[in-house]
Amino acid sequence: MTIAGFSLASNGVQEVGLASHFFHDRGLGRAVKVLPGEFFVSDEEIAIQTVLGSCIAACIWDGARKVGGMNHFMLPEGGADDGESGRYGVFAMELLINALLKRGASRANLKSKIFGGGAVMRGFTSLNVGEKNARFVEKFLSTERIPVVSRDLCDVYPRKVVFYPASGRALMKKLPVTDHTVEIMEQKYGKSLATTPKAGDVELF
Repeated sequence: MTIAGFSLASNGVQEVGLASHFFHDRGLGRAVKVLPGEFFVSDEEIAIQTVLGSCIAACIWDGARKVGGMNHFMLPEGGADDGESGRYGVFAMELLINALLKRGASRANLKSKIFGGGAVMRGFTSLNVGEKNARFVEKFLSTERIPVVSRDLCDVYPRKVVFYPASGRALMKKLPVTDHTVEIMEQKYGKSLATTPKAGDVELF
């Protein structure tokens, strides 16, 4: 079942990690916000938006079938007891790709654009979280043989990303490094990982 690009399971229950924050953007029109641990897939030209610090957003689409989507994850991998949570890269990528295939995308046609991995968390530079995320998503897509046609990774900037799933068009804006809003939100989200059992439960942006 689909409501304006919003998928529900056959029993009417929202899929785990599926973004549900719809709104109207003055400049972009109908939009949906993807929060950490969430993803969204559609065959309509809805503006899928997210804001990234050290997190990664993978935008994947099938240009022939005109369907695409975006995810947003914070860490490459989780522990053995974390379950299939979209907050971790390995599960976030699987959730997005599986949702695309369910919507009619062909794996052979998939292409990607990837963003994020900025070093925005002061005091945690030795952990290189953003770089680890960037390396993970590039390796994952290479292994899955999904071409990366555009990327903007690492550096020190937070980023705002807008993706149009039917066409594969992406817009990216680097935010001022003096704006620590994203850093604060990511720190809060990181602390919540120990107590939040499922992705999509914590809204940050």
